[in-house]
Amino acid sequence: MSEVLSLYLGNLRLSDFMDIAILWFVLYQALMLVRGTRALQTLLGLAAALLLFVAAQQFDLFALHWMLEKLFGTFVLAVLILFQGDIRRGLAGAGGRLFRGFTQAGDQGAFEEVIRASFLMASRRIGAIIAVEREAALQDYADTGNRLDARLSSELLLAIFHPTSPLHDGAVVIRQGVVVAAKVFLPLSLSKDISRFVGTRHRAAIGLTEETDAVVIVVSEERGTVGVAVAGEVRPANDAGELRQRLLEAFEPRKAGGEA
Repeated sequence: MSEVLSLYLGNLRLSDFMDIAILWFVLYQALMLVRGTRALQTLLGLAAALLLFVAAQQFDLFALHWMLEKLFGTFVLAVLILFQGDIRRGLAGAGGRLFRGFTQAGDQGAFEEVIRASFLMASRRIGAIIAVEREAALQDYADTGNRLDARLSSELLLAIFHPTSPLHDGAVVIRQGVVVAAKVFLPLSLSKDISRFVGTRHRAAIGLTEETDAVVIVVSEERGTVGVAVAGEVRPANDAGELRQRLLEAFEPRKAGGEA
C-alpha cells in the first residue's frame, strides 16, 4: 500500500496541486452561495442520490441503477427551475462576499440600535418587522421595497415604522449595519402548523426564515410584544437582555466559523 501511495504521490505535478486547490475553492464557494437556503438541503439530497447511484453501479443493482440514471437528468433540471431564486440570490451576492470577506451586520452596535427601537415601538404599540441578513442574500426581497441605503439607527427605524410614515407598511432589510430598503414585501408562510390567530407580520417573518437564514425581529402592534424569528420559528423576547441574547445566539455560529 505504501509503495502504491509513494508511486502515486511521486507522479503528482505542481499543476495537479493547483488543479485540486482550485476545484476545492470552487466547490467551497458554491456551498457558501447556497448556505442558509432551501437549495442546500436539495443539494444534500442530490449528493445522497449520487452516492446511491455509484453504489448501485458497483454492486450490480441493475434496476436501481437504471431508475436513478433515468431520473437524474430531469431531477437536476427540476432543481434548477424550483430553486432559481435561491441560486440567483447566491450568485448575486458572490462577488460582494469574495471582496468583503465575511463581515456582516452582527456587530454589537447594530444590535443595540435594533433592540432600542424594538422595545420603544412595542411600548408605543407600533408594529414593525426587521429582517437582518446573514449568509443568504436578501437583495431580491429588498428590491420589492423602497431603497434607502441609510446608516442604521433607532431613530431611523422609529421614523420608518411610525403609522404616519409612507414606509411603515412592510419590512425593512438590514445588511452590515445599513438599512438597505423599507416597505419590503416578504413571503407569507403557508405552513399549516401556524395558528390561524397569528398575524400577517409574524407569518411574513416565518415565511422569510423558512426560505433563508435571515433573522427577523417582529414587533406586535396588537399585543405590544417583541419576537425573534429564526429557521421558521418565532420566539418571544420579553426584555432587551433577552432580545440581545437571541440575536447573539443567532449570529454566534457565524463567528465560530470565522465569519465575524
